[in-house]
Amino acid sequence: MDKRIVDVNELRVDDIPLVGGKGANLGELTSAGFPVPGAFVLTTESYDYFFKENKLNKVVEKELGTIDESSDQSLADASARIRKAIEKGGIPKDLAKEIVSSYKELFPKGKDGFVAVRSSATAEDLPDASFAGQQDTFLNVIGEDDLLDKVLRCWSSLFTARAISYRQKQGYDTEDVKIAVVVQKMVNADISGIMFTVDPASGADSIII
Repeated sequence: MDKRIVDVNELRVDDIPLVGGKGANLGELTSAGFPVPGAFVLTTESYDYFFKENKLNKVVEKELGTIDESSDQSLADASARIRKAIEKGGIPKDLAKEIVSSYKELFPKGKDGFVAVRSSATAEDLPDASFAGQQDTFLNVIGEDDLLDKVLRCWSSLFTARAISYRQKQGYDTEDVKIAVVVQKMVNADISGIMFTVDPASGADSIII
């Protein structure tokens, strides 16, 4: 697969390097027949393209090199500078056009609709590290400008202080972790929650919580 944007219906668990854990698992749920709200994913190729066009890899490398591991403030300061550089970056026009086009396809009647803009890191929902809650997700996003802004903020959330620190503690190099972005239709839910199909405390696969 060689795409910057992919419909969630096309995805399977083998696509984690391209769309992250969340995106790949949504694809598995869709293929299994669950009623997953319509969604598309900005793949890690979109992330790489954006970083390359804005020359951000050198910025990230430089800022991470300034972190004093004994200083929380040093970590927070480097994180803030990296996130600011990312959020000031311009999404290439051709990619922005693809994002807007895919967004409009979710709402065929021609009106803007609400979406969730969800981070999906390539190091996420893994057997040895969950990375849960390390990156940002935004709900009730509506309209082209809001959508593109939240995509930038999802990308930048790969470099929150907590995410940088967690990767370091888990032994993941920053260059080995990328972030895809899931754009998914919002639903008016009556009930929400989290289901574990394996007991997170004991590891027993006969228990659902």
